[in-house]
Amino acid sequence: MPKLPVISYDNLRKKVLRLNYVEIRTKKHPVYYNPIKWITLPIPYHSWDVPKWTLRAIINELWLSVEEFIKL
Repeated sequence: MPKLPVISYDNLRKKVLRLNYVEIRTKKHPVYYNPIKWITLPIPYHSWDVPKWTLRAIINELWLSVEEFIKL
């Protein structure tokens, strides 16, 4: 299993949008919604990189493996 990459919020946002998620709230912590799977995903927004434990939780909520997430 590959290691989790160090990723910024902007890169994470781009990857989530590639998975057909729509941004439904654009405040400090934006919320993304996938109408196909009916999944709502809040992603914390900060100026630094996403912590690894937060990234792992987001990947799990997206129902992806780390390999699939890296390939996006």
